[in-house]
This record gives sequence, C-alpha cells and structure tokens, in this order.
Amino acid sequence: MTRTHHGFLHWVMPAMIGMVALSALMSGRNLSLTFVELMTVGEPARGPVVVWAQRLVSILLVAAAAERIVNHVAQHRHLPSPTLAIVFAFYWMATVAAPAFLGSHPLLSHEYLYTLVIGFAAVLVTGSEVDRILAAARTALFTFIAAGILLIPVMPAMVLDQSYAQGLMPGVPRFGGLAPHAVAMAMFAQAFLLLLWARPFQRNWLNVLAWVMGLAALFLAQSKTAWIAFLLCALCMALVRHGGRMWRRISDPRNGAMGIFTLLLVLVGVGALLGWIVVGDVDAQWSNFADTAQGAQLISMTGRDQIWAVAVEEWRASPLFGYGPGLWDADFRAAIGMPNATSAHNQFMDTLARAGSAGASALVVYSLVLLVMSLRHAKASGGLSLALFVALALRSISEVPMLLQGYGTELFLHLLLLVTLAAAASSRAQVQVMRSPYAWGALS
Repeated sequence: MTRTHHGFLHWVMPAMIGMVALSALMSGRNLSLTFVELMTVGEPARGPVVVWAQRLVSILLVAAAAERIVNHVAQHRHLPSPTLAIVFAFYWMATVAAPAFLGSHPLLSHEYLYTLVIGFAAVLVTGSEVDRILAAARTALFTFIAAGILLIPVMPAMVLDQSYAQGLMPGVPRFGGLAPHAVAMAMFAQAFLLLLWARPFQRNWLNVLAWVMGLAALFLAQSKTAWIAFLLCALCMALVRHGGRMWRRISDPRNGAMGIFTLLLVLVGVGALLGWIVVGDVDAQWSNFADTAQGAQLISMTGRDQIWAVAVEEWRASPLFGYGPGLWDADFRAAIGMPNATSAHNQFMDTLARAGSAGASALVVYSLVLLVMSLRHAKASGGLSLALFVALALRSISEVPMLLQGYGTELFLHLLLLVTLAAAASSRAQVQVMRSPYAWGALS
C-alpha cells in the first residue's frame, strides 16, 4: 500500500537539484569568467566524481520513474489525465524521436529516453502523491539556495559574478549560487517561492526565513526578466486564491467605499500613463535609449536576432524534421562562429530549427493543451498550475525550458507543471473509476 501511493518519485527533483549543485561545487569555477568561458567552443571538462555521480543520478531517476509506471499498470489504475499523457508522448515523438531519426543530421542517444520515462511517470501522479513530491522539491530548492548563500563568505568567486555591470544596482555582485549561472538561479528562486506559497513549511519561523532567503536570491540574481515573471506568476496565484473574494468586496453595494477606492486607483494609473505619453516625449526618450548599449541589446534581444537567423536557415534547409538533436553542439557552434549559442534562446525558434515544422506544430498543440489544463485546474491547485504555466511560457521567450533532451536545468519547471496538472486532474479521474470498469487509457 505504501509503495503504491509513494514510491520513489519524490526523489527525482531533489536528485536533479543535487546534481546541479555538485557540478558547480566540483567545477572550481570563477563565476565572473563565465561569459569569457562561453566564448570557447569546446565542452567544459568534467571530473570523474561528476561523471560517476551523473551516471548514478541517471539510474536513480530512471528507476524511480520506471517503478512508478510499473506499479501504475500493476495496480490497474486509470490515467489521471489521458489527454495530458497522450499529448506529452506525442510531443516527445515529434520533437525528440522524429528529428533523431529523420532530421538532416540524425543522432541517437540513450539520454533522449530519460525525459520520456520521467515525464510519463510525472503525468501519472495523483492527488495523494503530489504533496510529498512538491514538498520534496521545495525543500531541495531551499537547501540549494541556502548552500549558495552560505558559500558567499567562503567561496565568493564561485557563487558571485563580481564583474557584472549591467544591472540596476551598480557595484552589487550578481548572485549565481550553485546554479550554472545567475539566470538559472533566478529561475530556481522563482520556482522555490511559488512552491513555498503553495506548500509552506510547518514552522512559521522557517517560512519567514525561506521567504527572505528566496526573495533575496531572486533579487540579487539581477534578472529583470525573472523579476517581471515572478510578479506576474504571483499575481496569477493571488487572483486565483483571493480574486473572487476581492471582486465580491468591490462589487458589494453595501461596501461602496472599496469600489470607489479601486476605481480611483485605476483612474490615477491610467491618467499617469496618458500623461507620460503626452508630456514625456516618448519618441525622443526611445531614440535616446536605443542609442545606448543597453538599448541596442534590448532591441536585438542581446544578440539573439543573429542566432534566430541561423535557426531559420537550418529550418529552411530541412523544413519538415529540422536539423536534428545535435543542433547547437560544440561542432555546430564552431562551424557558425558563435561559441556562446548553446541554444536558439527561444523555445519556438529552437524547436523549429531542431525538429522542423513537425516539431514546431507539436509544440504549439502541446502548449495549448497545457494552457487549457492550467486554467481548468487553477482553482484545484491553488493557482499553482497557472503560475507555473506563466513561468514556463515567459521563460520560453528567451530560453528552452520545454526541451526534452536529457534532464538538464531547464526540465525542472516543466516537470513541476506536469506533476501539478496530473495531480489536479486525478480527482476527476478517480470519480469515474467508481462508475466504470478499468480500461487502460480510457478517456475521461
């Protein structure tokens, strides 16, 4: 009974986080030189400890996921959401399997199967398991962020980018902690805060410490994109959790003061925006900003326009199934003279070039299904499903968080969303199990 409901799946995300931390600890890196190191084409060298740890973690992840799948079938249990399971498998086939076999540069690797097994185990998670899985992920992120902060006085070069000069706080080092870089740390901090909100610790003092620590990590990572993304995600969770109550208070004729105050607040905001547009000479301000180095970077998305041009050329060369999984590897980056182009830095452009029109179409369908399910189960998940989808969508603008080739840093948010959606859908599926006999994959 215990194994049926728990198993080992809750160790998956802590193991992924632990591997990220170990890689950083054993690298002996200087975070201030990360950009310089990106200009070298070769893959970074990894010590034997990291190599063997990677193998052990791979075995753990696959074993935990396989155990979950086998037990699900052995117990004759229904799929929490057949739609989610089918669309996920379809997405993997179109973006990993098809380009691996049919792309212009076919490439096969056993690592491509990891995400299929782990992802399929994630879509089998039920409501009775989700608390343990999300709590384990939250605690792992808490430990991960705390370790990075504690290393500041001991190994500042490893966890701080002291050469960063493009932030809004001149002279303040950029916090990367034990993440691969500061942008990844911002993503981890954002995920941690959302999980902490949805699944707080049992002790109040620990919750206060965790919020302070998570917000500090997010703030000091100095990723303006992550700041905006977290505010939007927090707004989504707040609206789902408290929006109905607020609307009832605003629209209640017996509480007219609240409605008037809200209306005045909106009018002041709109008036300030119109005043800035009319009086502030927006055209001149934009022209002056575009002439600055930061403005030029923003307009070109920090050079991503050049990477996207390469991605489009690769898609045109193989429009149906794309280049293949090896796109943006060391040999390809050397051939195009862009050593820092480790991806297309945009999910749609990366999928289009890597997996062609077939993969890009699957991405659109998969994203729409995730959006619909996130909205449908927003209330049941306490707003977490919608917040995670927004975080994933916003990160897809500049990164590739929906890439299913191996279990790298970017897979974390994706897995959290799958687990949350599957668990929220499972209660509905369990009701239907009471009404009909078991049939594998029966539509709910």
